[in-house]
Amino acid sequence: MTCAYPGSGAITEIHEAGTCAMYKNCGKKSFFGAQLPCPYNGPAVPPDKTTRAKLIDVCGSSWASSDVCCDIDQLENLQTNLKKAENLISSCPACQANFVEFFCSFTCSSNQSKFVNVTGLGRATSGKDIVTELDYYVQPDTAIKFFDSCKDVKFSATNGYVMDLIGGGATDFQGFLKFLGDEKPLLGGSPFQINFPWDETPSELTRLEYSAKICSDPDERYRCACVDCPGACPSLPPTKAEKICKVGIMPCFSFAIIILYSLVLIVFVLTYKSIIQFRRGPFYKPERLRLLQGNGGDSDDEEEGDIVESSEMVEGPSTSTYWLHRALQSRFTTIGLFCAQFPGLVIGLSLLIVGIMSLGWFHFTIETNPVRLWVSPTSAPYKEKEFYDSNFGPFYRAEQAFVVNETGPVLSYETLKWWFEVESNIAALKSPIYGIAFDDICLKPTGEACVIQSVTQYFAGEFDNVDEDGWKEQVNICTENPVDCLPPFQQPLKPSMILGGVESGYTEAHAMIISWVVNNGQDGSALAEHAIDWEQAFEAYLLEVQDQAAARGLRVSFNAEISLEKELNKSTNTDAKIVVISYLFMFFYASYALGRISFRDRLRSLIESKFTLGLFGIIIVLLSVSASVGLFSLFGVKVTLIIAEVIPFLVLAVGVDNIFLLSHELELVNSKHSGEPVEHRIARAVGRMGPSILLSACCETIAFALGAVVSMPAVRNFAIYAAGAVFINALLQMTMFVSALTLDQIRFEANRVDCLPCLTIEVPSPSQKGEGLLTTWIRENYAPSILKKEAKAVILMVFCGLCAIALALVPKIQLGLDQRIAIPSDSYLVEYFDDLYTYFDSGPPVYFVTREYNLTERAAQKSLCGRFSTCNEYSLANILEQERKRSEVSYIAEPAASWIDDYLHWLNPALEECCRFKKGSKDEMCSPYAREWQCDVCYADRDPPWNITMNGLPEGSEFMNFFSFWIESPSDPCPLGGKAPYSNAVVPDYDRLTINASSFRTSHVPLRSQNDFISAYAAARRIAESISRETGVDVFPYSVFYIFFDQYGSIFTLTTTLIMAAEAAIFVIFSVLLGSLRTGVVVTATVAMIVIDIMGVMALWGISLNAVSLVNLVICVGIGVEFCSHIARAYMVPNVDVLELSRSRLKDRDERVWAALVSVGGSVLCGITLTKLIGVTVLAFTRSKIFEIYYFRMWLTLVVVAASHGLIFLPVALSYFGGSEYSIEDENGVYSDVTTRRYRSLFEEPETADSEDDEEEEEEEAEQEMRH
Repeated sequence: MTCAYPGSGAITEIHEAGTCAMYKNCGKKSFFGAQLPCPYNGPAVPPDKTTRAKLIDVCGSSWASSDVCCDIDQLENLQTNLKKAENLISSCPACQANFVEFFCSFTCSSNQSKFVNVTGLGRATSGKDIVTELDYYVQPDTAIKFFDSCKDVKFSATNGYVMDLIGGGATDFQGFLKFLGDEKPLLGGSPFQINFPWDETPSELTRLEYSAKICSDPDERYRCACVDCPGACPSLPPTKAEKICKVGIMPCFSFAIIILYSLVLIVFVLTYKSIIQFRRGPFYKPERLRLLQGNGGDSDDEEEGDIVESSEMVEGPSTSTYWLHRALQSRFTTIGLFCAQFPGLVIGLSLLIVGIMSLGWFHFTIETNPVRLWVSPTSAPYKEKEFYDSNFGPFYRAEQAFVVNETGPVLSYETLKWWFEVESNIAALKSPIYGIAFDDICLKPTGEACVIQSVTQYFAGEFDNVDEDGWKEQVNICTENPVDCLPPFQQPLKPSMILGGVESGYTEAHAMIISWVVNNGQDGSALAEHAIDWEQAFEAYLLEVQDQAAARGLRVSFNAEISLEKELNKSTNTDAKIVVISYLFMFFYASYALGRISFRDRLRSLIESKFTLGLFGIIIVLLSVSASVGLFSLFGVKVTLIIAEVIPFLVLAVGVDNIFLLSHELELVNSKHSGEPVEHRIARAVGRMGPSILLSACCETIAFALGAVVSMPAVRNFAIYAAGAVFINALLQMTMFVSALTLDQIRFEANRVDCLPCLTIEVPSPSQKGEGLLTTWIRENYAPSILKKEAKAVILMVFCGLCAIALALVPKIQLGLDQRIAIPSDSYLVEYFDDLYTYFDSGPPVYFVTREYNLTERAAQKSLCGRFSTCNEYSLANILEQERKRSEVSYIAEPAASWIDDYLHWLNPALEECCRFKKGSKDEMCSPYAREWQCDVCYADRDPPWNITMNGLPEGSEFMNFFSFWIESPSDPCPLGGKAPYSNAVVPDYDRLTINASSFRTSHVPLRSQNDFISAYAAARRIAESISRETGVDVFPYSVFYIFFDQYGSIFTLTTTLIMAAEAAIFVIFSVLLGSLRTGVVVTATVAMIVIDIMGVMALWGISLNAVSLVNLVICVGIGVEFCSHIARAYMVPNVDVLELSRSRLKDRDERVWAALVSVGGSVLCGITLTKLIGVTVLAFTRSKIFEIYYFRMWLTLVVVAASHGLIFLPVALSYFGGSEYSIEDENGVYSDVTTRRYRSLFEEPETADSEDDEEEEEEEAEQEMRH
């Protein structure tokens, strides 16, 4: 029975120097309680020799002469309690000295009654009065210095602070002393209540004041190490902050682009107006007058409708040709004639060759491992991961769940009871194939208990330990001081790791966070297979738990290690359906657009339909993909999901375009040369379109092939397969499809039904004359409209302006690929990732790994340690600690777990519960709880002794010998034991007496976005480089996510390099094949503008730059070429038949642009633009966010931007800056060019024919005149 006697004056009446307030121990409150002091308000007592010796041993030499208010029993208890703290604070002598002085003064000072006032008494089990409560008056300045000396001391084993353990995580001196004084007898705290009043000091009392040490004390005996004392740290050089130049809110680059464009626009407008004014002045002479005066020369500034050339026209036509044009036309004509004459042979040989190449499918493999997909095996992160896995084992597998109550606290007695049952069921789960339980595969740091990070571990994982009325108090105690609630696996649980959404206290948290840690193995190993098998059962059970939670008004989200890959595969399967539907839509459109289907003459439509031809074109696309996959699979190039989903679309988009070009060219040839045999007409069409197809195929193949030099496997493999498929597709179209086109034309002219060629329908033969409505509209309306002077100027300014805006937006493009985008929108992982970013307030762990460094030498130890006075100023531990203090740039949140410091401090003989040998032995350790008389403290009698300067610490074989004991030492009762925190952190080599590898664990700040992850990786890489530079140690950073974010350090440079290399290739190919540098420059600039505009849309539409969008940008270059190449070649080598349709008097470049648009503009619009637009539109219905963003959005942008540039900007740019004309050899070997036509037009006015017959007569007369 105990009782209390409140009051201040009745118990301690005398407050004078030399007077005590307490003396000796009078008993315990209960059987399990600690000894409590007797109330004693008498004079201080001179100690006997034994007490004096113990006093000096415990409190120091300054107590060698004074009287005391304590006896030897009290000193024994004091020493025991101080030892508990010394295990944690011995690395900081100032903190340790203050700790000792603070409690020695409280317990033994002869002036005790001057600052201690007993306010409560109780009755001990012995019947004596005992002190149960008192006030301890301390000078605030002394308390502040005491707190400051200890607040930054680290506890490496938990990556935390000693203050979390000895001060309850206090942030000021009041909280620190309150925690020390609160009565917690059963938890190792104060056995009675000690209050620290701060308001007023009673007149009879004086606050305790002593010369408290500071952690950066000038006396080396008390100076703390850098990691424990900011004032003792060197200053790190400032980081090279990213220079963000802005003008207002606008980046300087964007501002410069806008200003530059504005200046160019002003100059252009002023120049244009000046020319107009000049032409209206008295000195301007019309062209016809200059011709009559013999005043020749070129003029690109003529008014619309004027003839540009003069004396050259009068002299006669030019017959200059480009040899490559003639050679290519001749070769393709020959190829076309052969394929038309022997269609069966060509088709058979093509199928045979494709079949042989497709045999490589037997070696076909799909790469789904994200590491091998996105990381080059020669890159530093890949090699570092291999080193980490081979030395420390593959990074553990983490299964995690969130239990969320969005309307109130998630914790309640009923919820805890239910969740204990859930965890019990999970522990009992058996995997479906191998029958594996969690205990078989879990991580066991101590070799016994599994790591489960959960609030249930605050109750030792047993629901029997949960008191219905006291569970909240238990949670509060454990969250304040996790070391007092060690789980069975002996590592303190930080409350932020297990409770989230905390507003007013952890018991009011909105979310429980539970993590199960599973051992991992190398791919294909039994351990990995067993873990995957168990995760299948875990996933199935948690899906059931979600329903149970919903019935309780809660929500459960979770993630197993296998979940992401499974959900991605589910997304891929869904995407595959959408992609197939997209292909079908493009196929049906192509089949419809190729034929002349009339709903009024349905019988004729059965013949004019091109459904079979379209199907054959699709088959050729599939054959080219099959041949490419087979060929490169044979050489061991693995297929990725990007290749499987994208390349058929890409090849189909390119292939359909060529089908339209050949088919429409054949229609034009048929209309002009209907009397010739089918084979000759096919040869003419191939001769005209073959060089254009070759031009685009070469550009696309080389543009894609350039990606093969990239080390990133996903991009490299895509580039290889894409280049091969596009090239093979072009070959098959110029051979196999030409033969099919011949057979279809023969069928058509024989009135045979499409799809059923054995059926013949007698219907009137269609007129081969005329052209499609689209071609007529382009010839009569569209082309003349955009070639007007005013229209051209506006188009040029608008497109250049849009390009300038897009270029200004490029810096706004974000990097990264959010995992939530990669999974289906209805996946259960969506809620998990949302909860992860919302409730999980801890960052991912990061390890700084050392390689092949002989730490048995003193110099090496000093380059890594941080808790000894002679550690290098810029040692690994010191640099990490300084970086932690600037977390806004380092992204390091916690003190590093320094195994070298904990190991060497474990040897400190003052820590009597740590390193202990059995009596009389030097090679057998005492068990943790062996009695003192059974053990000898290590290093107790060593010469030189253990000291903070490291002089007496072990080296060589002695280092490795003690290390072998430490690494097997538990964390209880000595918290510096190495088994639990470091058993997987150090790789010793006892044969070579060295440490092969070791890791220093810390963690990042919470990372909430892709930019955070990228910046954290860059910061870790910078820190590791600085450590290596300062210490000479080979150090690299490792975290499980680093390997995926390494690409972002160079992705922008890689993107720029790939695009620029592709642009250079385009320029060379166009300049050589077209014979014009100027046209090559125009096309190259147009493709560059297409890519820049697409990147500008990426910034506006939330499309980040990553490996997926990089592949798509490479595709954009290839498809951009497709939109430009045919018009460019038709401009340089205009079709004679199309030129004969012209009745306008446009100047040179304008007329060739007009001819190019009439010749191939319809094919570009129908074959390229609409086909792709239809296919892309279908992708909008996908459930996959990644497909919607990175395929639908980017490809839709590509189609719109590339089509507008190819059909609007490129013709205008060619009319301004295109290359000079070349003569064309017609079918009769006679040269015809634009100049020749104008030679005739000088002497006649254009007429408009009243009928098709009149047009034909006039064209024949013009042709005869030209021949003469």
